[in-house]
Amino acid sequence: MSETISEIAGGIVRRAGETKRFLVAIAGPPGAGKSTMADNLAAALRARGESAEVLPMDGFHMDNAILIERGLLARKGIPETFDVRGFIDIVRAVRPADQEVLVPVFDRSREIAIASARVVSPEHRFIIVEGNYLLFSQGKWAELEGMFDYSIMLAPPIEVLEERLWERWRGYRLSEEAAHAKVYENDLPNGRLILENRRPADITLAIA
Repeated sequence: MSETISEIAGGIVRRAGETKRFLVAIAGPPGAGKSTMADNLAAALRARGESAEVLPMDGFHMDNAILIERGLLARKGIPETFDVRGFIDIVRAVRPADQEVLVPVFDRSREIAIASARVVSPEHRFIIVEGNYLLFSQGKWAELEGMFDYSIMLAPPIEVLEERLWERWRGYRLSEEAAHAKVYENDLPNGRLILENRRPADITLAIA
């Protein structure tokens, strides 16, 4: 994958030309490897002398208290459990590269979003936005169409996602019953929803 990341970084730099701000979307189901790829791509761009920062969509999870109120806590991660309006506002604020933008970051170990935990500065030329629903074609998420300069879809086979999701939730020391519920009642159904309702990407990778 390291060679592929390097090749993708080179293609992105060529596509960007002399532009001051270039937004890259990395989308895909839970467990597809979006965060890892975003970090690796940012590192590859920096190795080329470019400035890059990662903007994670997960920071826009609704708080658990709101999800409990709405009866959605067990389905955390579905499209309706994110502050999509707030996320779109941040993407729009980042686009001009004319101001510092503070963005939230999600702490999965505590299941909370931490406000103003990362800085996107005007000096960051490449902003790598990563998240499940960046190319989702339904609801308010469809308003993201046209906001990104380059898009990558990670689409591993379902059996690969299943294995990774089990590893994820066992890594957080969930019981087998709780991990089973996370994988089969939430994450995999979300994954199928994302894969079946996606806009075309500039590049689609089966394995990340």
